[in-house]
Amino acid sequence: MNRLWVRFMLIVTGILMLVALVPVLLGVAFETGLISTSTNVDQLADIRAALPEEMQARFDERMQDFAQNYFSRALLTALVLSAVIGALLSRTLTAPLQSLEEGAKAIATQELSYRVPVKGSQEMQSVARAFNQMAVQLDEAEVLRRNLLADVAHELRNPLHVLRGNLQAILDDVYPLTKEEIARLLDQTRMLTTLVDDLHDLAQAEAHQMPLHKQMVDMADLVKETAVSFKPVAAAKNVKVTVELLGATPYLRVDANRMRQAVYNLLNNALRHTPENGEIWITVVEQSGRLHIRVHDTGEGIAAAHLPFVFDRFYRTDSARSRDRGGTGLGLAIVKAIVEAHEGEVTAVSPGLGLGSTFEIVLPS
Repeated sequence: MNRLWVRFMLIVTGILMLVALVPVLLGVAFETGLISTSTNVDQLADIRAALPEEMQARFDERMQDFAQNYFSRALLTALVLSAVIGALLSRTLTAPLQSLEEGAKAIATQELSYRVPVKGSQEMQSVARAFNQMAVQLDEAEVLRRNLLADVAHELRNPLHVLRGNLQAILDDVYPLTKEEIARLLDQTRMLTTLVDDLHDLAQAEAHQMPLHKQMVDMADLVKETAVSFKPVAAAKNVKVTVELLGATPYLRVDANRMRQAVYNLLNNALRHTPENGEIWITVVEQSGRLHIRVHDTGEGIAAAHLPFVFDRFYRTDSARSRDRGGTGLGLAIVKAIVEAHEGEVTAVSPGLGLGSTFEIVLPS
């Protein structure tokens, strides 16, 4: 009974039945005497018999006209009643649609907190719930967009201010135009380039348009090659990098460059939070049909309050806010985007501050 098509069927059927029954009911009422007439049937018969034969035909014509007028009026009455009842019933069907129309207009004017009432037939309730879910997602996306714009503006402002200040100082002859000064300016431009590239990767990932060139890859070789390329960077900080391959490692169909980027970002994050003479381990193991790549460090660890947010864009713990430690604040967010594009997941755990941390990529094998 709560289906939209059932309601329409009942309305149409009720109108047709009303149109058909009203004349019949009126006729029954006349015959039973519930509705009295000025002249009953017997009187009309007596009157007709008393008339001359040449007038009886005219009398019959008059009675036929009366019957036709009676039927027309009864039909007109039925149609009017049906229209009134149909209008009242259709109002109950169109009310949810009007609510959806008002909601659509509200959303179009950026009133993203607007929600439509869930009422009416099952179909209308489903549409209303879907509309409200859409409004919630749009509201969340708008909040993320505003936060992203604020974060991007904040992240771009620092290197731009440094570039502007140094260039102005050179023009004012405060600093000589030496190779060392040019190298510092180049570092700032490199940071801006990295930030723009990272933002581009994230934008593609969030739009589900990150290009992936998948092929069968030996994940053990991929991890070892990434670690080898990273070891000189770690050696400069006297941090030891160790690769552990536990058992046979499967071939996976992945984008090799993107996976290298994800592993490298985890290693770089671990190095940034690991003091000198620390250690970083990369463990690769297949368990229960899934490939696990774990990056464990002996660094400063992560407080429990920060763990749920470490993969958010531009998120930094208090001890890692300074710019002198490098990074754009997007490395872990990019890791999460790459892994999820491969239908995997990435997690972070830490026993606490000063106890190191472990980041783990899990891919279906």
